[in-house]
Amino acid sequence: MKRRFIRILAVGAVLAIAALLVPDSAVKSTEVELVKVNRAETVDVSPDVVWILAVGSDARPGQDMTHTRGDALQLVGMNTKTGAATAIGIPRDSWVPIPGHGSNKINAALYFGGPQALGQAVGNLVGIQPDYVFVSRFEFFEDMIGDIGGIDVKNPIAFADDFIKPKGFKKGRIHLGGYDALAFARIRHDLIRGDFDRSANQQRVLRGIQSTVSAKADKPGFIERGVFSVIQHMRTNLSPVELYRLGQAMAQVNPGKVTSCVVQGSIGTMGGASVVLPFVDQARRYGDDARKDATIKRC
Repeated sequence: MKRRFIRILAVGAVLAIAALLVPDSAVKSTEVELVKVNRAETVDVSPDVVWILAVGSDARPGQDMTHTRGDALQLVGMNTKTGAATAIGIPRDSWVPIPGHGSNKINAALYFGGPQALGQAVGNLVGIQPDYVFVSRFEFFEDMIGDIGGIDVKNPIAFADDFIKPKGFKKGRIHLGGYDALAFARIRHDLIRGDFDRSANQQRVLRGIQSTVSAKADKPGFIERGVFSVIQHMRTNLSPVELYRLGQAMAQVNPGKVTSCVVQGSIGTMGGASVVLPFVDQARRYGDDARKDATIKRC
């Protein structure tokens, strides 16, 4: 408990210093954007639970990553009181209403209205409006995995991709470096259930990251270097106090209290394009289950 307290203080100190030194993230290129969502929340949300929508942007060099289509969508809740955390995976091709733009694939909300619109679209589906939207470029994600020494995941089935990973990934516990972690999270064509299995793999990668960070957190300077690296590449509208709260929530996650589910659906066609017709009742059940304590009891 003492180590965790010290770790939280260290995170807070780094965030405070970074806010003074690089307030506009001008030192290096912006690879990450953390946006506070303007919420019109009518459902009571526990003050102990922080909700972040994590988004992988498929923006190409020179493109605004906050106005392209999102490739990976995970709604992550963290309970600052109990250390529990959960991830609700949203298939990117889910056909949903997008405020002000009719219906479209849910990842198009980022293109139409940026992080705010995507947060609202996901919130309308699950019933939990995120507090923050975290958007990152895939190159930064790859570098981050490399910086922490790679991650370990438990892969339930062997799969490959002729272009991204021809040799594929074997079944069982495997170690992933930066490129492999990105490939593991992005491949879908060789997976039995396509986008649904890919979303589950993204959650396995998130678990691997959290587990690695937790295992190495007590090493002198590990957390501080990581936080400062992110800050240098980040653009945000959060105050240092809010950044500290997020750092505290992340530091308190207990790997043994992490749950995750993926919103399922049927496959359909809209305008000639293949889409996922999400099971809205299931998505809302996940939201109702996790809203108060960031724990999903069953998928």
